[in-house]
Amino acid sequence: MFDQIAFRYDLMNRFLSGGIDIYWRRRAIKELKDLKPQKILDVATGTADVAIMTFKFLQPQQIIGIDISEGMLKIGREKVAKLLLNKQIELQTGDAEAINFEDSTFDAITVAFGVRNFQNLEKGLGEMLRVLRPGGKLVVLEFSKPKKQWFKGLYNLYMKIIAPKAGQWLSKNKDAYQYLNNSVKAFPEGETFLHILQQTGFSQTTLKRLSLGICTIYCGIKRKG
Repeated sequence: MFDQIAFRYDLMNRFLSGGIDIYWRRRAIKELKDLKPQKILDVATGTADVAIMTFKFLQPQQIIGIDISEGMLKIGREKVAKLLLNKQIELQTGDAEAINFEDSTFDAITVAFGVRNFQNLEKGLGEMLRVLRPGGKLVVLEFSKPKKQWFKGLYNLYMKIIAPKAGQWLSKNKDAYQYLNNSVKAFPEGETFLHILQQTGFSQTTLKRLSLGICTIYCGIKRKG
């Protein structure tokens, strides 16, 4: 599915969010500013938006992005090459639930709009914990559902009708954006997701809701020692 929509993925993100997704990504990356990570893993990197933005703002030594969709990675590699960042950003085919790196490899891990697609959420989180160094930080950016009653109706109308129609028009794939709505509804968000992070082994877990709760940033630290 992601291979099929890769050619319009960036356009769809900008269009469906009104461009606010750029702000969401920037806010997520800001969570790593004080840590000053030098080696970062971007899981479910897609077309490398977060990887590229992370390098721009944090200037780490290396960013590795992994994704199971070759179609998305192809677009991402073209963007990285155009920006002359091939030495700093490397994109690889990789499964979040079987990360092909040794324990304690990365200072930080980012995941933007990817964890709700994990087939086994706990396994994916466990793999990310494994490859983080002690003291390293996980930052997850994910869609969530607004809590304010007055906004829920508008949000549900948009996700059920407008987004799938727009997806069909722009990407010729209505199912992908119907899947977006279904996956957001099914995701264990908020305090439930923080509990899953804690059960997996992350500490100092936090969440920050953005844009009336449409999106949430989750953070967790790998304990030292």
